Amino acid sequence: MSVLSVQGVWKSYGDRAVLRGIDLEVAAHEVVALIGASGSGKSTLLKTIDLLERVDDGRILLGGDDITDPRADPDGVRARIGVVFQSYNLFPHRTILDNVTLGLRAVHRVPRDEATRRGAELLERVGLADHASAYPDRLSGGQQQRAAIARAVAAGQELLLLDEVTSALDPLLVGEVLELVRELKADGTTIVMATHEMAFARDVADRVVFLDAGEVCEQGPPAQVLGAPREPRTRAFLARFLPS
Repeated sequence: MSVLSVQGVWKSYGDRAVLRGIDLEVAAHEVVALIGASGSGKSTLLKTIDLLERVDDGRILLGGDDITDPRADPDGVRARIGVVFQSYNLFPHRTILDNVTLGLRAVHRVPRDEATRRGAELLERVGLADHASAYPDRLSGGQQQRAAIARAVAAGQELLLLDEVTSALDPLLVGEVLELVRELKADGTTIVMATHEMAFARDVADRVVFLDAGEVCEQGPPAQVLGAPREPRTRAFLARFLPS
């Protein structure tokens, strides 16, 4: 059974269709990279998976459960998914440790002592143990993004969604965040990530999915999609990023 199954999903804003019959299957422990130009539907697709946007047609299954069923509990679904967006979305009035453990305590009802222990272990893992008591504004952008990723995986979620997590970072800080994603892949985390880092997608993803105008134009192993794309639209897009 797939961890995630997106089946014929459509999403429009007014008369503008942003997703046009998207089909996507993600297996356990698989890393899928979504690529495409701005406006191709990458972020909207991630938002529909996390139920931040309701689909107009089609359905999405998480672990076999139809999460687009109107009877599904959105909060219960989101508790099963970790999400990290471009902006770090850390609570500025809470310490880094509090940010990482808040979901454990408030959503998953983990006792404070246990949540603190697990949070401290996560911060050690992402290289932020010395900043546990600091507030977000005392950390660099790369450190804040690593804290946001630690928060997203704190409860052992079934699926991790990453939406252009390096786009707001100084180029010098991108590497430390991408290295953390590599480590999560090595640990078997199931990840769907929208990215403009083509070299990273080639290195880390098991499969690359190229979206264009709200459609899956091409998908396959990174070596094929990025190295020998079959579709003219894929080749035209990649020509802007990859050397000839």
